[in-house]
Amino acid sequence: MGDVIVNPAGADTPAQSFPERLLGIFISPTETLADVARKPGFWAPLIVIVLGTVAMIETMIWKIGLERLARMGIEKSSRASSMSPEQIDQAVSTGVKVARVTTHIFAILGPPIVLLIIAGVGILIVNVIFGGRAGFKTVFSLVCYADLVSLLGVIMAVAMMFFGDPDQFNSQNFIPSNVGFFLNPHEVSKPLYSLASSADIFTIWLLILLGVGLSKGTGGKVKPLPIFLAFAGVWILYVLAKVGFAMI
Repeated sequence: MGDVIVNPAGADTPAQSFPERLLGIFISPTETLADVARKPGFWAPLIVIVLGTVAMIETMIWKIGLERLARMGIEKSSRASSMSPEQIDQAVSTGVKVARVTTHIFAILGPPIVLLIIAGVGILIVNVIFGGRAGFKTVFSLVCYADLVSLLGVIMAVAMMFFGDPDQFNSQNFIPSNVGFFLNPHEVSKPLYSLASSADIFTIWLLILLGVGLSKGTGGKVKPLPIFLAFAGVWILYVLAKVGFAMI
């Protein structure tokens, strides 16, 4: 299935440069996403997103430390109360050995995998459900550019790690972008904490941009609101699954 040409009359107009698109996704997202839909390309935003993730993970390892992260994770788990100090130390040692490999793999492969999944859902929504005609390159490019807003979260996370208290760092909730950040996970139920942590500003921002961008990817044949609501429905199902898992 071919990519939709959003603006045939402007097909010969040079595309915006990556710096222009990077700035535009924050200050003029509609125009920027229309330009991406007209002349798609995903390598630049994808590389920047991966580099941002690597920088955040490496900062976490440097400032917080794998041993402290592993210990905090185990001590916050439900099984910690039934473990002896020796068992906790052994679990921490094992966790550090595993994390030395998995954290670097996640930093590099995690973002592309997640973005590919989002693009797959986007193609299902716009082409199968709403009958649009958006090609993979167009959709994946729009998803990558929309996710550039996460760089703001990366900057906030790095700042929190540099200037915050390492002992108070929550590896599962880095920044004050959701209600869960302000709750004590030891004082509220796990399902409630999971639900509160899911109500994230960056997630909602991304869903809005996906609605706008994928609408541009269909040449305006599918309106932004239905796409946004479809993505929101998928996100709600994901959140409910998380809450259900937390109840187990």
